[in-house]
Amino acid sequence: MNISEIIKPEYGKNDQIMYGDLDKTVADVVQLLMENRLTVSTGESLTGGLLSERITSVSGASGVFELGICTYSDLMKQNMLHVPSDILLQHGAVSRPTAYEMAKGLRQMSKASLCLTVTGLAGPGGGSTILPVGTVYAGFAYQNQVAATLLKLWEFPELDREGVRRKTALCVFQLAKQLLLA
Repeated sequence: MNISEIIKPEYGKNDQIMYGDLDKTVADVVQLLMENRLTVSTGESLTGGLLSERITSVSGASGVFELGICTYSDLMKQNMLHVPSDILLQHGAVSRPTAYEMAKGLRQMSKASLCLTVTGLAGPGGGSTILPVGTVYAGFAYQNQVAATLLKLWEFPELDREGVRRKTALCVFQLAKQLLLA
């Protein structure tokens, strides 16, 4: 399996991963992890622990969940997940290279089979014309491969801060499920 065949460079309003039931998708992911004796870790910025919280809400998650870390600041992205400072200086915290490096660093730290990372702008403030609120990058490390994708959640103007966070979680778990099924 080539991870880039599963994780596209970007996803928008017309992509299937944007829709579904978050709780069911997370339960499916945890079940697949248990069946395949795999583990998962999360490295979160804009979701502030939501990915970890959703995983641990599923009975049996203790058998698959390794680590959940919230690296909200650039300093913690560098210190905890080993995102190189030049990546943050050149591309910023909300970027594909940062999400990629977060996933890579999380895999090195946790040794989990599947690593999920997110960084982005949940709003309502902080956006710009270049990086609008709803710009989210997700990183994935699986089977010794790493990929990062753009989630264009600005295409859902009805989403508030919590909506962006929940939609991010849904998309990440939808993609995690696709990786585990591949």
